[in-house]
Amino acid sequence: MKILYFAWLRERLDRGEEDVSPPAEVVTVRDLIAWLRANDEAAELAMQRPEIIKAAIDAKIVTHDAPIAGARTVALFPPMTGG
Repeated sequence: MKILYFAWLRERLDRGEEDVSPPAEVVTVRDLIAWLRANDEAAELAMQRPEIIKAAIDAKIVTHDAPIAGARTVALFPPMTGG
């Protein structure tokens, strides 16, 4: 699956995307974020407050409880403001 990073996550990780193959026990967005943090020091630092990270699976906004089975793309981004 492809992970896309946006805004300050992209800047802090120094990458906009990566291809990953999480293990079978990683079943939700929450699990995925925890797995990314556990396996990458930069991700651990960038996602110190995982509860504020927003997610989308295949371009649809989802909660952290959403299953990732079958996902082609998971986008992770910080909360946004705008006008």
